[in-house]
Amino acid sequence: MKNVTITVEDSVLDWARIEAARRGTSVSRMLGDFMAEMMQREDAYERAYLAWRTDERSWQQGAQAPAKSVARSASSQRAAGQKDAKSIALGDAA
Repeated sequence: MKNVTITVEDSVLDWARIEAARRGTSVSRMLGDFMAEMMQREDAYERAYLAWRTDERSWQQGAQAPAKSVARSASSQRAAGQKDAKSIALGDAA
């Protein structure tokens, strides 16, 4: 373990001493626990964020692929419809 020196307002230190006594611990242990908890929260947040980004990318790629195929099939249907319309107009289909 390493020692750390901090600078705080007198009123903050007074509060920390009272709070540590209320919890049955020292100011040093209370600050160490607080920093460890912050580290765990940040790690959990980072993991959740990376998982979300991975899911978002796979979701976007999955959504784009069907949209393109739908667009292609719609344009194919329009092209086929135009071909039929030309045939009707020319009198080829009867």
